[in-house]
Amino acid sequence: SMGTHHVGVFYDGIQLGNAQNGQIDLGKFSLENIEEISLYNGQKSNIFQPGKDFGSSATIYLRTRIPSFDNNKQYNLRGSVKTGSFDLVNPSFLYEYKINDNISASVNGEYISSSGKYKYRYKRVFPNTNEVMYDTTAVRENGDIASLRFEGGLFGTIPKGYWRIKGYFYDSERGIPGAVVNNKWKNSQRQWDTSYFVQGIFQKSIAPKYDLLVNAKYADDGMRYLNPDTTLMLIDNTFKQKELYISTANRYRISKKWDSVISADAQYNTLTSDVAGFVYPKRLTSLIAVASAADLGKVKMQGSILATLVHEQINSGNTAADDSVSIAPNKKELTPAFFVSYKPFNKHNLNIRAFYKQIFRMPTFNDLYYTDIGNIHLKPEFTHQYNLGFQYDSDYSHPFIKNWHIQADAYYNEVTDKIVAVPKGSGQYRWMMMNLGYVEIRGIDMSTSVLTEPVKDLLLNIKLMYTYQKAQDFTQRKSDILQSTTGGGQIPYIPWHSGSVIASIDYKNWQFNYSFIYVGERYHSSANIAAEYEQPWYTNDMTIVRKIKYKGANLRLSAEINNIFSQNYEVVLNYPMPQRNYKLALTVEI
Repeated sequence: SMGTHHVGVFYDGIQLGNAQNGQIDLGKFSLENIEEISLYNGQKSNIFQPGKDFGSSATIYLRTRIPSFDNNKQYNLRGSVKTGSFDLVNPSFLYEYKINDNISASVNGEYISSSGKYKYRYKRVFPNTNEVMYDTTAVRENGDIASLRFEGGLFGTIPKGYWRIKGYFYDSERGIPGAVVNNKWKNSQRQWDTSYFVQGIFQKSIAPKYDLLVNAKYADDGMRYLNPDTTLMLIDNTFKQKELYISTANRYRISKKWDSVISADAQYNTLTSDVAGFVYPKRLTSLIAVASAADLGKVKMQGSILATLVHEQINSGNTAADDSVSIAPNKKELTPAFFVSYKPFNKHNLNIRAFYKQIFRMPTFNDLYYTDIGNIHLKPEFTHQYNLGFQYDSDYSHPFIKNWHIQADAYYNEVTDKIVAVPKGSGQYRWMMMNLGYVEIRGIDMSTSVLTEPVKDLLLNIKLMYTYQKAQDFTQRKSDILQSTTGGGQIPYIPWHSGSVIASIDYKNWQFNYSFIYVGERYHSSANIAAEYEQPWYTNDMTIVRKIKYKGANLRLSAEINNIFSQNYEVVLNYPMPQRNYKLALTVEI
């Protein structure tokens, strides 16, 4: 509920960036090549990391497959094809080659084509009487996509270390279906994206107590947006952003149970566009992190402090704050974090944990400089996180129950100087970005899982998750009426209650997966009134997998059904989601 701007997304150890709007499009990356996804609240327990890893309230790490070869194999080859609802065509391939005992290479690619068309029911009722205003069915239009992705990498090992180089390319054209409002069932906006990056990682133990980690990256992202609707305004703009990043992390082992790390990062971002009056912003961000971690037996502690220095620069053009060529002021911030865990029993795997972290997110280039709405006087948006929780794991030799896991966390977060869009002047058609928001978040996250073997060779894994979250908007409004309706209200689209049930059954070469996701009632504004109410939604999904060995090849057949009971629901108001849909996949690996 703190917002996606406070979540850092890392791909093979290096953060993905978007200085223009701060949003990371995960659709550009494929699960076909992902080996592990890790989520952290606060930051990783391993302090040997770049400064960027300390700079987010939460982090997601996507780790792609690293080549490994069995039985003296020289190569691995995998091909996959998927099809299903929405006219989906999705072939992909992976090729891995062992150059020698220390170096291997990998290349993979994927193509996706889909019309994005699906039927949906659109129903609206009067808030107070529940009388039907209208109820109809339609087909979602302009949701098509055609995308192409290629990745290649070199992987090497050296004495007491390793190195990796990765190249990535993505190109797509897609429609933007838009909201269904005022009997407008089809939109015509289009978007083209072309992105590529090259990155490398080098890690080596230089001395018995000293380790070095070096990361570097160059990224180039282009985007064209077209809105041909001349009844409003013809918009055809292109944007081009570039990023250059380098980092060094140095770990020194003070003792066997006490490590210290100093990391230094530098990142340079630029943005160009054909928008009239554009200011061509540039930003140099320097990060210095000092961290220490100690293992005292039953108690483990980790502390860090991150210094952030931001230097802004523009070339020409006008900002939205006034008619002169102005630049946002430079920023200097110092943010701490402290983590502690306690294991009270030697024979039981129970851990009690707590942390405090202060961090911020910089205003994006759009927030500062976008024509007519940008505001160069914006301050960083800060978060303060307080967390207390526990985790318990137990393995059993019992023939029925193999493992039980449970964890729970209670937390309190504050978001200060929240960056929001507010009306500019007396009208409602001109907006400006402002530091107005203040949000308090109180919540509980709980999950438990159990692994059983009810009969021989049949493994049953069940996981339950539940979240309660009270995220209140305490932003001060100038209007007394607006203040009375929004003050203390639940912030938009954040439910009080949400949860999921995930179950999997493995029996020899068969696998069955089932998931149930529930999102409770919420509102689409901080005014928690009947007119803003959003109903709960839930989906049931199922997958059946069959693995086959045939003439030295491994085949994997899967059938997937999403939204089994064809529920009509909207995650965001006026954006209807698909009813029941299907996917079939065949994967061959040799």
